[in-house]
Amino acid sequence: MRARRGRVAPERVGLPVGRRRRVRGLRREELAQLAGISVDYYVRLEQGRATQPSAEVLDALARALGLAGAERRHLDTLASGRGGAVPRRGVSPLLRRVVDGLGPMPVFVTDHRLDVVAWNAVGGELIGGVGEPGRRDRNQARFLFLDPAARGVHPEWEARAAEAVGQLRVFAGRFPEDGELAALIADLSERSEDFVRIWGSGEVVVCGAGRKRVRHPRVGVLDLDYETLHVPDTPGEMGLVVHVFGAEPGGGQAAALERLGGGV
Repeated sequence: MRARRGRVAPERVGLPVGRRRRVRGLRREELAQLAGISVDYYVRLEQGRATQPSAEVLDALARALGLAGAERRHLDTLASGRGGAVPRRGVSPLLRRVVDGLGPMPVFVTDHRLDVVAWNAVGGELIGGVGEPGRRDRNQARFLFLDPAARGVHPEWEARAAEAVGQLRVFAGRFPEDGELAALIADLSERSEDFVRIWGSGEVVVCGAGRKRVRHPRVGVLDLDYETLHVPDTPGEMGLVVHVFGAEPGGGQAAALERLGGGV
């Protein structure tokens, strides 16, 4: 909430902007007024000392902060204080057949710690050779923040890094009992100033669809469409994420993908 109130321009919510304002975004008392709650209660919420706020309070805070989609769901998760069971399901044989069967489209699968747990040949090659032991770390976050080669693979590195951090924040809120996930975040916080900077923004991300740019030494820069497919661990719980890439048939990007697939 602290990060989110810092990004809300006072004039956007009808508050005057004076020359002496030293706080970026909204002050605590301003947000409390907008949400219709006391300043003391808001401070306790922001500091994590007030538990289980009502749905009405969360609705009011979400409206005042302009939260929607993944950000709103993340607020609800944190406010409930009840994390989900840590996913333990591996990649099923059927899912592996699906991943292999989608070739020549690049496909890879990540878990809630951003470990790449399955891929087809062209998918593994697309993201830096994840299929070759020792070529790169199979954790996407460690690769992005601790391996200089990641900036060559991902020309839009800042966007990919922010995406990874946003996903880790969502999963950390959803699975607070996951010691391995907590250790990953602690390790990145200790070893990467960029991770600390982006984590401090408070962004949350749930992968969807769009376009991403990837560079490969053999075929150059690829601008690819992507979709993410979510495979629940159990009904209602987050599990594995399947990342599928492709290009419009007949175009230059599709031809480059064919060349990439022909070399693996």
